[in-house]
Parts: sequence; C-alpha cells; structure tokens
Amino acid sequence: MADLATVTDLENRLGRSLTADEAARAPALLADASALVREFTGQQLEAVAGDVIVLRPVGSLLRLPQRPVTAVTLVEAIAPDGTSTAVLSGWSWDGRDKVDLTYTTYSVDFTSPAWRDRMAPDTYQVTYDHGYAVARPIVVATVCAMVLRTLLSPSMTAGMVAERIGAYNYQLQQGAGAAGATVTMTKADEKALARYGPRRFGTIQVEAG
Repeated sequence: MADLATVTDLENRLGRSLTADEAARAPALLADASALVREFTGQQLEAVAGDVIVLRPVGSLLRLPQRPVTAVTLVEAIAPDGTSTAVLSGWSWDGRDKVDLTYTTYSVDFTSPAWRDRMAPDTYQVTYDHGYAVARPIVVATVCAMVLRTLLSPSMTAGMVAERIGAYNYQLQQGAGAAGATVTMTKADEKALARYGPRRFGTIQVEAG
C-alpha cells in the first residue's frame, strides 16, 4: 500500500531538499504517518480495484465501508456450508455505498434437497472498486505536517523543543504533544481528517477465512 504523501511533498513544503539525515528517516516516517491516518479514518484512501469484502446485511442492504465506491462488479452469497458461493443477479447499487439485495436471485438453488435442512445465506461477498485516483490535498497536507513535526524536531525526546550540547541545556515545551522520535496525530490533524473518518452504520463486516 502506497504512502499517502511523498518525499517530494515534504520538500515542496520545506522549500528545500531534505538533508541526508532527513532523507534517511523520511520514508519510515511517511509510512508511519500514513498508517496512523488510515487507522484513524478506517479508509485506505488510495484507489483500489477488485477489493473483496464479506458482509452481513441489515435488512436487504449491504453498506460498503471503503469510500468513495467507484464500481461494484460482483455480489455472491456465501452458502450455509461457509465454503461455496452463489453469484447473485438482480441486486442494485445506489451509486454511492449501498447494495440492495431486495430483488436478487441466486445461481444456486438453496431450497433444493441438498440444502433443505440448512439455513439460508446470511453473508455476502462483494467485489468492488474504491478510493481516490488523485490524493486528497488535505490528506497529503496532514501527513506532511505529522512527518515534518518529527523530522524537524531538535531532539528525539518528545516534548523537547530546544537543546544545547555544550554545558548541556534543554527546554521543554509547555504542555504535551511535542514531536520526538515518532510521528503522532494531534487534535488538529484529526479535525482536518474528520470528513474521511468512520461513519456509523449497521452492516457487519465479517472476517474472511
């Protein structure tokens, strides 16, 4: 999975090239910041084709968790034995994030004698495309801000904003949250990413395997 910002994005904001030490640390910090953003939002954010997810519906609706949904290519019912699937037809996608199963039919007859005494399917496997083809500017800006706070920190010790080696002196920032050796997410970062954060809905994602 690609990072949500690049070294070039960092340099554009700095107005200079990274130093050798900064360039050595930047890839890991970009990866860490990207992971924190994805964890907070619950979104992959980059374009993904052919993603497969298993969901339980609420009523007749499946709500797809990754946004924006750009295509839904296949919906299958997982049979009561938990292993085989049946392709569905007649389902509809609302063009946003919901698949309606109201008028679906199955490619397998689950009412046949082989399935007569078993439960009907209650989990569905959806293949769909999602994400942004072009990185969202606010996401890039937030990731860069997270990385640069750490990359430009005068010390690897969190909270330290000044340091002098000769006749050693240091100064701590008043309050918590100053960057140290690792990237962190601030309340301002969370606010900037709020529109990409998790939505509350009833569809249940089922662990595959």
